[in-house]
Amino acid sequence: MLDLDARIDSTLFSSGKGVRELYERFSTFMDRFYVGRWKRWVFIEPLSEAATLGLVGLVLMLALAVPAFRETSDDDWLKKSDLAVTFLDRYGNPIGSRGIKHNDSIPLEDFPDNLIKATLATEDRRFYEHFGIDIAGTGRALVTNAQAGGVRQGGSSITQQLAKNLFLNNERTIERKVKEAFLAIWLETRLTKNEILKLYLDRAYMGGGTFGVDGAAHFYFNKSARDVNLAESAMLAGLFKAPTKYAPHINLPAARARANVVLDNLVDAGFMTEGQVFGARRNPAIAVDRRDENSPNYYLDWAFDEMRRLVDTFPKSYVERVFVVRTAIDMTVQRAAESAVENQLRQFGRDYHATQAATVVADLDGGVRAMVGGRDYGASQFNRAVDAMRQPGSSFKPYVYATALLNGWKPSDTIIDGPVCIGNWCPQNYGHSYSGKVTLTTAITRSINVVPVKLSIWLGGKSPNPAKVGRAKITEVARKFGIKAPLPDTPSMPIGSDEVSVLEHAVAYATFPNKGKSVTPHAVLEVRTGAGDLVWRFDRDGKKPVQAIPASVASDMSGMMSHVVSEGTARRAALDGIPTGGKTGTTNAYRDAWFAGFTGNFTCAVWYGNDDYSPTNRMTGGSLPAQTWHDIMVVAHQGVEIKEIPGIGAGTKQPASASAAMAAGGAPKLPDIKPGPPPILTKRGADILVRVEKLLDEAGKTAGKVAPGDPAKPGKPVSSSAIAFPDSFAAAAPGEAAATAPPRKN
Repeated sequence: MLDLDARIDSTLFSSGKGVRELYERFSTFMDRFYVGRWKRWVFIEPLSEAATLGLVGLVLMLALAVPAFRETSDDDWLKKSDLAVTFLDRYGNPIGSRGIKHNDSIPLEDFPDNLIKATLATEDRRFYEHFGIDIAGTGRALVTNAQAGGVRQGGSSITQQLAKNLFLNNERTIERKVKEAFLAIWLETRLTKNEILKLYLDRAYMGGGTFGVDGAAHFYFNKSARDVNLAESAMLAGLFKAPTKYAPHINLPAARARANVVLDNLVDAGFMTEGQVFGARRNPAIAVDRRDENSPNYYLDWAFDEMRRLVDTFPKSYVERVFVVRTAIDMTVQRAAESAVENQLRQFGRDYHATQAATVVADLDGGVRAMVGGRDYGASQFNRAVDAMRQPGSSFKPYVYATALLNGWKPSDTIIDGPVCIGNWCPQNYGHSYSGKVTLTTAITRSINVVPVKLSIWLGGKSPNPAKVGRAKITEVARKFGIKAPLPDTPSMPIGSDEVSVLEHAVAYATFPNKGKSVTPHAVLEVRTGAGDLVWRFDRDGKKPVQAIPASVASDMSGMMSHVVSEGTARRAALDGIPTGGKTGTTNAYRDAWFAGFTGNFTCAVWYGNDDYSPTNRMTGGSLPAQTWHDIMVVAHQGVEIKEIPGIGAGTKQPASASAAMAAGGAPKLPDIKPGPPPILTKRGADILVRVEKLLDEAGKTAGKVAPGDPAKPGKPVSSSAIAFPDSFAAAAPGEAAATAPPRKN
């Protein structure tokens, strides 16, 4: 051991001595290159720092470039295009198309010179001078935007825009801009300038579902891009910036104003003189009027998104990009839905201060028969039926009652409608009154708010926080129904304060007439290639129904919800001879009004409100939403075999309400209630109330007296029904419960 220790010590000593000698030799050698004084700080230190920073920069650029270059992993990136889909209705009739509509067969030299110049003058004047990124143009855009206090000028070159079109999406993030810059340089190394310009003209989105200037020229002007004049070229070049905003078939004045800006750019860039563009200013382009082409655009946008997701599930080896898709849409129902929404908004929208609506009609396997995403697709392409999240109000309560039934409650069980608080939140019923002991059926029929909140607490059992546990159970049931919205945990969730979409809400209601089976909303029924080969079918390859709740619970819920239509808050939705169930919904400050309902054939949800969340004028779910639902369903059930709903039956009459029973003894049938202006107490109405009060006082004073010719016996008080009320005094109190009260007759 001593010998081993000695050897180790000797080795370490010798190694240290050798290293010191080596370092001394290296230092002696390097001293020959020593530079001191001013030469060191002028030459050596800057070069050292530059080398260090350059190395760090190269490593950083490599780290940023790797994600960008991954986008080019597809060897077929130059030939690959977006989907081209032709859509058919459920009966095989063409209804529209989405995706690529470009024609890249026109050589660059065949495009008109004025179209090329208009594009370069507006999008990238230094296109033939930069390496893919226009440093000067980007700097100029930054200065212009800083001076304007907003985005006034874009800094992306044509190559950068092409990189975005080919590989990236439209998200506005720093990551996307970095990828775009690297991909632009990558494109410049692989393609010539003319090839890049040609690809840009062929692949850029131009609005109206068209891609490329030739497709846009055919769509907007009914001619080839070879034949467009200067005014038309300017309008086409103006579409690159914002094709939806400046599309001439949507907003011709905006398109012409943008074209005038392009003509200014041509003069500023020196490509043309003011005299050359004068004729185009005086005679702007005239676009083809396509306003009468009434395609179901909201539906087609949603179906195209579904088709994109569906194609991603196809095998990687599948390269087909052109498809013919048969959808579930029924154009008769679609037109009825569009007309019902427009008619109600035109007639009563101003009175109710409501400007927008959305509706979805689906059959019981989830196939969407109709979709209205807003009042006017031309004015706004935002799909309120799919993308908007709004509070459902009381129309959310069926999920709460279904959860209660799953946990042992029955429709005939009673619960106390009385004050309840969760923390400092105390829900109130409409009218700020309570009904005492009520059954669950009565509670949902009258849309009582307190009962669902009490049920949510009861569902939590003896846990430390029963309300929270109960709401978790309600959320779990809603998920089984198909609600994918976030549904944050708030005390008011049981009465519909969490937001949902019209599409999810409508199809979730199909669970009730569907014997407890939830279904997936879908548009696509069948996918074929352009050659007619079958690729995919929903009944074979689609998602199958899932048993969300027992059939017995679904039957009980359908029976409870049928009372909402027959004698509750949704009497305007009642269909003659067709079993119906549903639920109205009205949110705080009347911002949202809903009716979601179902028959044995279809389910449908209707929403009314405003995009800016401003309140309506006391609109309830039992007014325009219920009436719109009725008008749509009347058309949807024409020529359809009416199916039974477990728990309701086929066309059976529901028990009459107490008010109806009182009028049954030979009384005339009450007239159907039609939607009308919201009830407002005007000054004249107040004066009438005062007159009525005086009449009642006089009637009380003369009680027991018999007027000449009065058949009443002495001492019999005069009935208030004998007093004649003016015609104008016939307004029911607002709200879901009062909205169904019949008008008073004189």
